[in-house]
Amino acid sequence: MRLILAEKPSVAKNIADALKIKDKKDGYFEGNGFIITWAFGHLLQLFDAKDYESKMARWKMDNFPFIPEEFKYKVKSNPRNRDVADSGARKQLKIIQYLMRRNDVELVISACDYDREGQVIGDSIINNLKPNKPVYRLLINEWTPDEVRRGIDQMKPNELMQPLQDAGISRQWADWVIGINLTSVATLKYQKGSGKALNIGRVLLPTLKIIYDRDKEIENFVPENYYKLTATFQTVDNNAFQGTYTEGKTEKFKEKQLLESIQNQLSDKQAIIIDKQVEKKKEFPPFLFNLSNLQGYITNKYNGWTSDKVLKVAQSLYEKKFITYPRTSSTALDDSLVGKAANVLKTLSESLPYKDEIKFMKSKRVFNSAKVESHSAIIPTYMKPSRLSGDQQLVYTAIKNRFIMQFMPIALYEETKLITKVSDIEAKGLFHSKGKVQLVEGWKKVEKIQSKDILLPLVQKSDQVNVVDSEVSSHVTKPPKSHTEKTLLRVMETCGKGIKEDDVEEIMGGVLTGFSIGTPATRAETIKKLKDVGYITAQNKNLASTELGTKLVETFPVHEIFDLEFTGRLEKTLADIEKGSVMKDEFLRVVFDFTRKSVETIRVDQAGIINQLTSTTISREPLGKCPQCDGTIIEGKKGFGCSNWKSGCKFVIWKNDKYLATMKKKPTKTMVKSLLTNGTAYVKGLASKKGNKFNAYLHYEKNPSNDYFSWRMEFKK
Repeated sequence: MRLILAEKPSVAKNIADALKIKDKKDGYFEGNGFIITWAFGHLLQLFDAKDYESKMARWKMDNFPFIPEEFKYKVKSNPRNRDVADSGARKQLKIIQYLMRRNDVELVISACDYDREGQVIGDSIINNLKPNKPVYRLLINEWTPDEVRRGIDQMKPNELMQPLQDAGISRQWADWVIGINLTSVATLKYQKGSGKALNIGRVLLPTLKIIYDRDKEIENFVPENYYKLTATFQTVDNNAFQGTYTEGKTEKFKEKQLLESIQNQLSDKQAIIIDKQVEKKKEFPPFLFNLSNLQGYITNKYNGWTSDKVLKVAQSLYEKKFITYPRTSSTALDDSLVGKAANVLKTLSESLPYKDEIKFMKSKRVFNSAKVESHSAIIPTYMKPSRLSGDQQLVYTAIKNRFIMQFMPIALYEETKLITKVSDIEAKGLFHSKGKVQLVEGWKKVEKIQSKDILLPLVQKSDQVNVVDSEVSSHVTKPPKSHTEKTLLRVMETCGKGIKEDDVEEIMGGVLTGFSIGTPATRAETIKKLKDVGYITAQNKNLASTELGTKLVETFPVHEIFDLEFTGRLEKTLADIEKGSVMKDEFLRVVFDFTRKSVETIRVDQAGIINQLTSTTISREPLGKCPQCDGTIIEGKKGFGCSNWKSGCKFVIWKNDKYLATMKKKPTKTMVKSLLTNGTAYVKGLASKKGNKFNAYLHYEKNPSNDYFSWRMEFKK
């Protein structure tokens, strides 16, 4: 028997399906010479500080810095009570231990995700249970049956994954040490009042600084006026076109009078076309998606989407076998995937109206092993989905379309440039006109991308034209735009290097690999956490630092932690550990020294309190009668519930109600009172999946089959 350990139950089911194993038992599948069991992500977590020393249960400045001599693991905590182990995790660990020690199990296969985190999840369980049997690693990029079977045929000994494990452990230990120490001392030093910590993190604070810096650029921006002169010319055929007055390369002028004096000379003047250039230009499709580009594309195009949501939806598509591994930084495919990509393209293009234009080619833009770091770009698999949720369909379609675009004809347009000189005027400059006509739509057909043609009349060099109109227009320089998740992800991915938007996708495939803020897997989580801890706020798509976030950047004395270069170097070192070119201990020594120095810097800092927490008291006013037992409904910390809950009444409306959360709402006292009094509440400002606002009547009604309640929505004219 061979024992396979998957990262999640859904992945274990995919492996069982691929190996045609139907027999499911308590915590595992068995059949055809295999046993397949699973974790629930991390079953083990690092000790809390108080697990090492009891004195660490209380935060005192004298207790820090605290760096364990040896890092230890325990069963992961119950999310509702961190002081006790999660019973589900403990039970599953016992099942895995029993299976590993079975006499008929000859080897163990770790089938957790092929990345740092997956390596740590698998190794922490296996090393903790010490099976004393050979351990192998399944290294695959998708969960389709063909790929699972191929992966099992080509497994590698797990000891070859030591650099990957070292990188994963280094990241985990470093973030624990920096987070525990700096969060504790910062909270003690700069915050008054209890309730929550002042979060300090290796990736959190440089990301906050990116948003803070942009806010300051906008705040300090001084608008300036500038002016443009546009002339309208008429050909002998009575066709009109416009030209913009340009001196050298400048078409924006600070002195209005200069342009007005030229404009006064233009009336009824003749002009001549002194130059005409016609050039055909190619437009290549955007590169295949890596995770950051997919997150940027979706959050920018659709309202209500966050990077975190895009990752969750992409992860679900991966686990359902419809796309390849999503947490990738690459925008190209490994050369070994040529045959597989051709097969996928053939399957996906069968029913498309433009299928005759799709042609498989092995181009360097798509297939380039030199630009693949660990995992290839995200593409669909050969398995076509039949039933997807609306969110899954949207993300899947984006990935599928981006893949198909690579094999459509290159789009082609014709650009025409005219230079017109007005006769008999005292001016150094000339009038420039630019036209554009799409000749071949090509890959733009896939997403029906409309090209804006700018038509110029058919004129030739030396043709005479007349000036028929002119205008001096006023303009104001605009401040930089607030960061969105799309632009923030780009800065995190490129570590703030000044890279043009058009170049970023290609460059990210190679030059800057590893030198970034966070990883594709963690960036979305970082942005979400910044919102959750109150350091940034999101208005529509725009991100801005809050008052607390601003104070933290301006007060916190450990300046290196805000520095993109410093954080980028740490991330680059982790990537080098993964490649085996840097040792784990070397990296950890740097992190531990930084932590000790930082704690001392905070300890002697003279800055005062930056965050004053006030305790929020919850009134116990009766909100209405319980529809279940005639008890009284009152507000609690986590919801609006019945005063008879100790007697078994289950009526409650949770403050984080998932149904309302999908529409960007939380229950309020007013809403609850209305539901209890009238049986319905009229709620304004609900948000649809696309982000559109609407109003509706909500009912909270008992399920006929059990004691719980569910929502019903109604629209009345």
